[in-house]
Amino acid sequence: MAARLRFAPSPTGLLHVGNAYVALANWLHARRSGGGFILRIDDTDRGRSRPEFEEAIRADLAWLGLGWDAEARQSDRLDRYAAAMEQLKASGRAYPCYESAEELAEKRRRQLARHQPPIYDRAALELTDADRRKLEAEGRRPHWRFRLEAGQMRWDDLVEGAQAYDARHLSDPVLLREDGVPLYTLTSVVDDIELAISQVVRGRDHVTNTAVQIQLFGALGGAVPEFGHLPLLLDAEGHGLSKRIGSLTLASIRDRGIEPMALANLLAQLGAGASQAPAADLAELARRFDLARLGRAAPRFDLAELDQMNARQLHAMPFATARERLLARDIEADEAFWLAVRGNLRRFAEAEAWWRVCRAVIAPAIEDADYARLAAGLLPPEPWSGATWKEWTGAVAKASARKGRDLFHPLRLALTGRGDGPELAALLPLIGRDRAAARLLGRTA
Repeated sequence: MAARLRFAPSPTGLLHVGNAYVALANWLHARRSGGGFILRIDDTDRGRSRPEFEEAIRADLAWLGLGWDAEARQSDRLDRYAAAMEQLKASGRAYPCYESAEELAEKRRRQLARHQPPIYDRAALELTDADRRKLEAEGRRPHWRFRLEAGQMRWDDLVEGAQAYDARHLSDPVLLREDGVPLYTLTSVVDDIELAISQVVRGRDHVTNTAVQIQLFGALGGAVPEFGHLPLLLDAEGHGLSKRIGSLTLASIRDRGIEPMALANLLAQLGAGASQAPAADLAELARRFDLARLGRAAPRFDLAELDQMNARQLHAMPFATARERLLARDIEADEAFWLAVRGNLRRFAEAEAWWRVCRAVIAPAIEDADYARLAAGLLPPEPWSGATWKEWTGAVAKASARKGRDLFHPLRLALTGRGDGPELAALLPLIGRDRAAARLLGRTA
């Protein structure tokens, strides 16, 4: 059945790889089922939300290739949350509370000191109308809580299997702050109902939210979606990620020269068991992706592994994919060039250096001038092919009595100016006889 999922970032900072992990899981799961993917901007926190972060979210998702089918912004939907609150008030499921943040903190402190769980004691339900009028006359403004009904909240988690929470062990959640700002517990449920979200896939830190929101869906008359909770991504040292401190942002990874599919492949494999060959595109990755294969342990994201995945992605990239990007860098290369160099690339931009080796002017590195002159004199006539390197070096070996590194390394230095790189059997025809001869003779060519 086609699923309808959403990614709901807050524009309070730049997206990091942990956010991308959640976004990608939702996108792949939606596309695998032939369903829809919704971008929801959770910007009710007007004090911290910034338009530049909102634009950065769109840019990051577009770079990663995660297009969305529809978009919603919570700041445009405040009337919908107000209507939902009135419905909950009328049904008796929402009730006003007048404790200050300091008073609530003191209650929790006393409960912990008595080795009791810090659960709200529902003291506000004991207030009379006169009590409430008196508090409001003193300048107090209520925050509003959702009254949980006794019983078990159960669901079959798409990642973690059967889950159950007892309402007795949870506080009635706050839905509306004293200043009238609706909180995530409410807004997310209202949006999921009205946007017809069928499956909610989010981080493991939302499990308690899920337990109370299951009751909230029922109180608002909405169908309860399926839920899946992903393990929280850690960095290579085992630390959590945070937008506030700029941990491993997508912008920094993009600036690192990483291919978006390299990042997508690595994220899709984290926690999923044995690694596979990198998928060529997101459509292939979606066909492979299965939420049920994800483990429960928090996976670690290692930049060294990302660099390795990036190299693997480039080594398998077909010329048809690379061609327009090469042209954008003024590299009018053919497939022979790309196939010759791609196996040595760690970043796509490195192709420019090899294009200069093949088609531009470089300064050769001459290790032994007499040997290089001997080799230049033995260059065969053109046309050259992939067999020319073996033919030529065979003749040089016979004339010089050299072999192994002593034979090949000085030729590589003279022809490319570098001590390592792609196979010279593929590069030599691209360099050409005139350029090769000039370099062997120590000329800049």
